[in-house]
Amino acid sequence: MRIFLFSSIILGFVGWNDVWRSGPSNQPKTCREHTSFKALAGTPLKLSKPTSPQIANRIPASNLTLIDNSITASNPLTALQNYLQKLADSLHAEIGVAFRDLETGREFFFNERQMMHAASTMKVPVMIEVFRQAEKGRTPKFHLEDSLLIKNEFKSIVDGSPYHLDLSDDSDSSIYRAIGARMTIRQLVESMITVSSNLATNILIELAGAENVMATLRELGVKNMQVRRGVEDTKAYQRGLNNQTDAFDLMLTLQAIAEKRAASPMACDSMLAILQRQKFRDGIPVGLPSGAVVANKTGWITGITHDGAIVFPEKQVSSDKPHQPYVLVVLTKGIQEKKSAQRFIAAISSKIYSALRSAKL
Repeated sequence: MRIFLFSSIILGFVGWNDVWRSGPSNQPKTCREHTSFKALAGTPLKLSKPTSPQIANRIPASNLTLIDNSITASNPLTALQNYLQKLADSLHAEIGVAFRDLETGREFFFNERQMMHAASTMKVPVMIEVFRQAEKGRTPKFHLEDSLLIKNEFKSIVDGSPYHLDLSDDSDSSIYRAIGARMTIRQLVESMITVSSNLATNILIELAGAENVMATLRELGVKNMQVRRGVEDTKAYQRGLNNQTDAFDLMLTLQAIAEKRAASPMACDSMLAILQRQKFRDGIPVGLPSGAVVANKTGWITGITHDGAIVFPEKQVSSDKPHQPYVLVVLTKGIQEKKSAQRFIAAISSKIYSALRSAKL
């Protein structure tokens, strides 16, 4: 009974019915592998970090009950701040949130500098680097319509030993059927982002170079994100040589695309269109109204579920002055049930959207 009451209190947000309106997902399977808060006005608040994971004491996410009974809409961002802290504490999970409205400058941060395994969100900076190299100066390294041989053998960054990707761990099987044939770089980028193909990712990282991806991130002001290697490099994983990010840096990466700074404006428009064709829509998009246009990239491995998105809250009318989007990133670690983590991400997305809308009224 105490667990039920506590769970009811911490999840007592208005408007949850909208978040839970969707039924079972028909999407293809996903890939495996300090805190501050700024209100609409006022000074930043500092929160304590979530407690470290203790598996034996974790309340299963499936046991948490959602009740619409405890928090008013008069202070939605403060309510969201309190909700996130209590949610993280109750689940013994880590949650990182970074939000920036490019139209108004409003921001919301929670554990935004907590580093986590990047999972497939690292594919966004890989895409940026591929586009940049394809248009660099008068002598680009390659063109997006150039073709590459499809192979399934890669070298570990630890010792150069070969390793192969496992089809059963990938979210896309089509490229495996093309092994020995050729595909264009543009096709590989599309698969890497929209269906999160691990095989396409490793081929493109080998092409662009992880060190070049990192250099571009630093040039864009992204200081902490680490893109060290391709996917499923087991030896590197065992030595802790992982791709990592925090919510703030992933937000900055997506913001660079939205503001057309990541590459040329034309290239950024192409990248935005690819992100809008994303097939995995069970996180941030679920918490938004049907009229919102979302360009997002998810990431998932065991115990890790992320989503980062560029959100245009309303469809543009051609006669209107163009509105700027907002960028939202939600990273989670320690919520073992992926569907539960996706629902929490959708709930956070819904609360951010509601707070933003109420502030504009």
